[in-house]
Amino acid sequence: MSDDVPALIDVFWCGVHEGAAPAYDEGQRRAWLPARPSVEAFAARLDPQTVFVAEAAGRITGFMTLRPDGHLDLAFVLPDVRGDGTAAALLAMVENHARVAGLTRLETRASDMARPFFLRHGWTVLRPAPQLRHGVTIPATEMSRDLTRMGIALAS
Repeated sequence: MSDDVPALIDVFWCGVHEGAAPAYDEGQRRAWLPARPSVEAFAARLDPQTVFVAEAAGRITGFMTLRPDGHLDLAFVLPDVRGDGTAAALLAMVENHARVAGLTRLETRASDMARPFFLRHGWTVLRPAPQLRHGVTIPATEMSRDLTRMGIALAS
């Protein structure tokens, strides 16, 4: 995993600075992520979480992270793979892992770019959750997913 951290940082950086451009102006994107995180700092953020990684042709194309409390912390794919099923596959892995771990609910703070994706996948809007960073307001939405409503039939 530690060898993947620089590539995960690249996905995060591109997701914010390129992928979020349709929903956030340059000032908002700069306030959201003013500099690339260091490998050490990003590894420390990821360490207590379960990290799910998508790869195509030997290149990391996306990732999502889940904290033990059921908070989906990071959800990013490279802009050039948006819409190809990468994010949906990652989210399915997150939700399946959460069910196996005994979680009944997931929560996230979704960007304006991610909110429609989560809605399409059965998540519910809880409340607006704008973030103030470096004096700039960045719109976001608190969302949740009830995992008890998705029964999976297991063969007995």
